[in-house]
Amino acid sequence: MHAMNRRTDQSDGTGADPRGAHDTDVIVVGAGPTGLLLAGDLAEAGLGVTLLERRPAEISNLTRALVVHARSLEQLDARGLADELVAGGHPLTGLRLFGRATIDPTQLRSRFPFVLVTPQFEVERVLERRARRAGVTFRHDSEVLGLDQDAEGVTVRFRTAEGLGSVRAAYVVGTDGVRSTIREAVRLPFPGKSVIRSLVLADVRLAQEPDSPLTFNATGDAFALIASFGGGWYRVIGWNRHRQAADDAPADLDEVRELTRLALGSDYGMHDARWISRFHSDERQVPSYRVGRVFLAGDAAHVHSPAGALGMNTGLQDAANLSWKLAAVLRGRAPDGLLDSYQTERHPVGKQALRSSGTLIRIALMPTAPGHAVRALAAQLVNHVRPLARRAVRTISGLGIAYPAGPGAHPLAGHRAPDFRLAGGSRLYELLRQGRFVLITPAGEPGVPQATASGGGSSRPVDARVVTASWRSERRTALLVRPDGYIAWATDATAPAARAAALRGAVAHWTGTEDGASIAADLTPPAHAADTPAGR
Repeated sequence: MHAMNRRTDQSDGTGADPRGAHDTDVIVVGAGPTGLLLAGDLAEAGLGVTLLERRPAEISNLTRALVVHARSLEQLDARGLADELVAGGHPLTGLRLFGRATIDPTQLRSRFPFVLVTPQFEVERVLERRARRAGVTFRHDSEVLGLDQDAEGVTVRFRTAEGLGSVRAAYVVGTDGVRSTIREAVRLPFPGKSVIRSLVLADVRLAQEPDSPLTFNATGDAFALIASFGGGWYRVIGWNRHRQAADDAPADLDEVRELTRLALGSDYGMHDARWISRFHSDERQVPSYRVGRVFLAGDAAHVHSPAGALGMNTGLQDAANLSWKLAAVLRGRAPDGLLDSYQTERHPVGKQALRSSGTLIRIALMPTAPGHAVRALAAQLVNHVRPLARRAVRTISGLGIAYPAGPGAHPLAGHRAPDFRLAGGSRLYELLRQGRFVLITPAGEPGVPQATASGGGSSRPVDARVVTASWRSERRTALLVRPDGYIAWATDATAPAARAAALRGAVAHWTGTEDGASIAADLTPPAHAADTPAGR
């Protein structure tokens, strides 16, 4: 186990400086979606966060992500950001693969049963606004040169237009992309290979509007994706087997038109390209997401093909997993060993993303007649075998992700918590906006801690770590939901004394409360219960 600096809560009244000899609590390197979500979470938890970004503030990131899946929207909902993003994007109720296979997200038990088409810069916009409001210190035009870590913290060295500088923190998180300087600084290998070369990316206008905000097809010799950016602009990503070139070779609008016609049958009269570039796509993953006090997340930890649109979404969920754990450790509510669970939980998810996207892109690019037959068979299976279709949509959406719960755990432990409706009309993901654990208990059961209405709602924080609520239904399961929306603990015990004892132990274990009973004593039974929670 690594050395731990325990922190004093700002609310403890001691007046102690929670940062000690550090300039800040956490340094985040890279201001993409992953880094922005992580930095915002930590700052909202009351921690000091410095975000270093190599780009000047006035230069936008070259964004390739176009899709936000249901699980990422749930995470954004838990931060009060999803509705705004959905309102400005294009929700799709179907996603076509290989021309004939259709992924149907309407079957998902989620508040977001669709695929949201919206450019990455819109995701970054809402996340950056939140991070700035929470107090994150942004340092743009700061090129990281290296770092030094010891048992007490990490010092990051960087260069700006004014010269050299450094900043010290308890922990560092590298969210600085596929060419991560932080990954290189901790000497982590990035094993893997290029899966597809000479991809072309362009922003264009179209004379003819496609039938859908997201249009995709693959023929084996070419594939193309066209997505609406709004304002009359469209992002095109494509590949032509017969026009392979190095990343630095120029690409022009004629090449983009050609690959689009090959894959989609039309170039939609594209014109006025404002950006065209060429890149390649790798499949790579670091063996460890943690080296001492340094963590990696997003593309710095794992990269894969664009198939399935998993990249940005996986990074956002990395950040949601890591942020509450860093906050708990820095607040002295959990041992440093909790941070090792980031590797245990997220590394397999990154590996699965590589497998899923790799399978999709390899099937899409099969050039021979047998390959075409494989594509047709895959489409038939996805369209007509319901268990396979459900598994495919849950995998791509992220709703099927579950974490190891350990021997003897309740079957629900480790699984994503749906957006349960609770007594008094509240929703689980509204309560998660407080950044705390949420304890959900049966309504009106003597001897089991319950929540009372407060401020017009059915839940209230009874400790800096826990918000409590009760079911709207007669459901008897008690749940403790982590800040990232996964079920930490559950029980179906019926004996009130046994339930109360198990609940107190779970609260104490998961939240670092000295005595779970101190929370139980502060709660009183609610007044009523009603219908079934959403997503049950």
